[in-house]
Amino acid sequence: MVQLTRIYTGGGDKGRTSLSSGKRVAKHDLRVEAYGTVDEANATLGLVRLHTGAPEDAELDALLGRIQNDLFDLGADLATPEVENPEYPPLRILAGQATWLEQQIDGYNAGLEPLKSFVLPGGSAAAAHLHLARTVVRRAERETTRLAERDAINPEVVRYLNRLSDLLFVLARHANGRGAADVLWVPGQHR
Repeated sequence: MVQLTRIYTGGGDKGRTSLSSGKRVAKHDLRVEAYGTVDEANATLGLVRLHTGAPEDAELDALLGRIQNDLFDLGADLATPEVENPEYPPLRILAGQATWLEQQIDGYNAGLEPLKSFVLPGGSAAAAHLHLARTVVRRAERETTRLAERDAINPEVVRYLNRLSDLLFVLARHANGRGAADVLWVPGQHR
C-alpha cells in the first residue's frame, strides 16, 4: 500500500526529479515526458468520467476506471528503467492488458454503424472528452516510441497505448448514441 505523508519535498526545485530507481534526471527527460503525458491522459479520463455517472453509463464508467488504474501501472512501468537483476520485480504492463483492450474494442465496435467519413471530435460531452483523451494517449505513444529509440522499454507499453487510443475512438462513437450523434468531416466544405 502506498502511503504519502508529505506532498512536497523540494527535491525538484532545481529542475530534476527521481525515477523509481532513485536515479535523478531532468524534468524534461524523455522518460519523464512519456510518463507525464500518460498521467495527463489519465486526468483527461477523469474528465470523461464526470459525464458517465448516470446508471445507463455504469458499464462505461467501470471500464474507464479500470483503464485509469492500468495507466497508473503503465506510468510506473515507464518510470522504472530496465535493469538486470532488479532488487524487486518492477510493475510492468502485461500482454493480457492490451488483449483485454482489443476485446473491448471488438465488443463496443460491433454495436456501431460502419463509418462513411472521418469523425470530428464532438457530439456529446463524454464523446468530446473521449476524443481529447485519445489525442493525449496518441501523444504519450509518440513520446514513448521516442524514448524507446534511446532506452530499452517494455514493448507492451507501446502496444497498450496504441490499443487504448483505438478503444477511446470507439468509446467516443458509443457515447455519441452508438454513432448516431457523430460529427462527420465534410471534405472541402468551406472552399
